[in-house]
Amino acid sequence: MITYEKKYLMDTYNRYPIMLVKGEGTRVWDSEGNAYLDFVAGIAVNSLGHCHPALVEAIKKQAETLIHCSNLYWNEKQIELARMISENSFGGKVFFANSGAEANEGAIKLARKYASLKYGGKRYKIITAKNSFHGRTFGALTATGQEKYHKGFGPLLAGFKYVPLNDIEALYEAVDDEVCAIMLEVIQGEGGIHEATPEYVKAVRKICDENDLLFILDEVQTGIGRTGKLFGYEHYGVVPDIMTLAKGLGGGFPIGAIVAKEDKAVFEPGDHASTFGGNPLACAAGITVLNEVTKDGFLESVDKKGKYFREGLETLQKKHKVVKEIRGKGLMVGCELDLEDASEIVLKALEKGLLINSVSHNVLRFVPPLIVTEEEIDEALQILDDVLSEIRF
Repeated sequence: MITYEKKYLMDTYNRYPIMLVKGEGTRVWDSEGNAYLDFVAGIAVNSLGHCHPALVEAIKKQAETLIHCSNLYWNEKQIELARMISENSFGGKVFFANSGAEANEGAIKLARKYASLKYGGKRYKIITAKNSFHGRTFGALTATGQEKYHKGFGPLLAGFKYVPLNDIEALYEAVDDEVCAIMLEVIQGEGGIHEATPEYVKAVRKICDENDLLFILDEVQTGIGRTGKLFGYEHYGVVPDIMTLAKGLGGGFPIGAIVAKEDKAVFEPGDHASTFGGNPLACAAGITVLNEVTKDGFLESVDKKGKYFREGLETLQKKHKVVKEIRGKGLMVGCELDLEDASEIVLKALEKGLLINSVSHNVLRFVPPLIVTEEEIDEALQILDDVLSEIRF
């Protein structure tokens, strides 16, 4: 089947030379019957692992009842999931989309609508961080602070400014009377697992309060337990005005969400919409994921396993000089290498039965299912040790 790829599929991905056909827990199998320990998890999507029994049952049951009804009508699963998200975060109201990019597009629109109502259209600019990633659609692409993603798609949308992450002075300098919001990832995922410092996040909140700007947090990758807390902002002692979610929320089923404080949720009928957003099947999956992730001890176990994994990587760092820095929170971990390109390491790990990926060329990103065990972490660390021992740098 892989031989037909270039004939029938657009050439948009650098795919690895295997075809996955089955998954269970933290393992996947290819068409040749080879098993792999999955530390990519659909890029931080399969939060409960592959084919989690509760998730499979919820999707199966909902598929037999009502799959889609459009947002012309109410559906109880959407209301229930919105309630769960609101009551487990900072309150407010929810809009459902189908992906992280869509959620970020909606957040951008919501910020501009809020500023338009309050300031008559004079405020429209949004400040984002250099090295950020917010999606591939045009608004989200423009918000993304990486030129490599912009190349070939100009002219981009007007109204975005980029400042270095963790540079508070640059942030103050960027604010003027045309800015309506600051958009931030507390941990830059595609940017190489770079963390915003607590001081910086608190400064963003302070600047927004002082200038009546909206603080938008892109929690597409950090949300739903990935960092050891249900939402990444909980590590910093601040609350955003708008938060976007996706990836882990559906446990593998496509769903995105915008969460906004009630006084900032100013969309009216006709302002924004999604044909598929919040359909009963997607919301049934989201309800199941949140039920599992919010069980007693689950998030504490993610935090514990994340620390265990980092300690193991730090041990490898002492052994292998090529390992430059370990960073991240919970089970969102980056390992920066003293190399220009880490692709050979990713391929060697795949050959030994471990799925990982690299971002920013030289950073190994580890985002395993949140149900991963310490024994499986040990297995992954052993494979990494073997790969680093075999490659000549």
